[in-house]
Amino acid sequence: MHADAPDPRPWPPLPVAQWQATRDTLHLWTQVVGKVRLARTPLSNHWWNSTLYVTARGLTTSLVPYAPGRGFQMDFDFLDHRLVILTTAGDTRSVDLAPRPVADFYSDVVHCLDDLGLPTRIWPVPVEIEGAIPFPDDRVHASYDAAQAQRFWRVLVEADRVFSQFRGRFVGKVSPVHFFWGALDLAVTRFSGRPAPPYPGSAPNCGPHVMREAYSHEVSSAGYWPGGEGEGVFYSYAYPEPDGFREFPVAPAGAYYNEELGEFVLPYREVRTAEDPDGTLLEFLQSTYEAAAALAHWDRAALEHAGA
Repeated sequence: MHADAPDPRPWPPLPVAQWQATRDTLHLWTQVVGKVRLARTPLSNHWWNSTLYVTARGLTTSLVPYAPGRGFQMDFDFLDHRLVILTTAGDTRSVDLAPRPVADFYSDVVHCLDDLGLPTRIWPVPVEIEGAIPFPDDRVHASYDAAQAQRFWRVLVEADRVFSQFRGRFVGKVSPVHFFWGALDLAVTRFSGRPAPPYPGSAPNCGPHVMREAYSHEVSSAGYWPGGEGEGVFYSYAYPEPDGFREFPVAPAGAYYNEELGEFVLPYREVRTAEDPDGTLLEFLQSTYEAAAALAHWDRAALEHAGA
């Protein structure tokens, strides 16, 4: 199955209203795959073992260990619109990405893993979603617009590239640029090196230990989220949030502190329509990081590349 050529625009338009049904279904599909990786990998700090990564065709778990001499990988391919499962023994299975209920997608993934001799049981309940329906019972979410899913991946490709450039400016502890399937966002996180107070918040279907591990240390975190109104947002926040953070002057002009989300946001449309999208996004990432680092007195001389 070969799809049409990908949208050639590096920062394509992606109005939430036009693809929300597809987005919500795809969100749940990524949770199924992400939970498989989580079940088969040892815990890494801040749950970094659970994330997905942007590839030249979509999203991947990267290599997942199974047993001595055995491993596998699960790839969302948004060009041919398949979920491909590959093993180190050379075996392959695939699941079509097409309009179909989450329940059927989940059943097919489980069947493929069993058929490959890789049975993996997961907790089949979505996380970070209010009113979540267990995967085996979800026949509500069944939309998939291939062109819109492909545009979303194209946005991830561009965001990943700029986030990686921003990440390279930091010599302290910094996360990979990775995709969190809980909230459907691509993120990169810098750390001051200091522990943080226990995180007081919670998320649906997540125990308190989940958020406390995620925010065990002081962070300045930024990312891209295809939610809200318009075309989604780039965001940046600090935990713990230092005094004066939300009043700190940040750039570019379209950026502002969103009280409801508790973070700075820059609408995606502001970036894609800018004369210099990369420079506009980097300005947002840098200025909001500086808000966190300056107000919380990070040891910036030790953490940043000279001139960054």
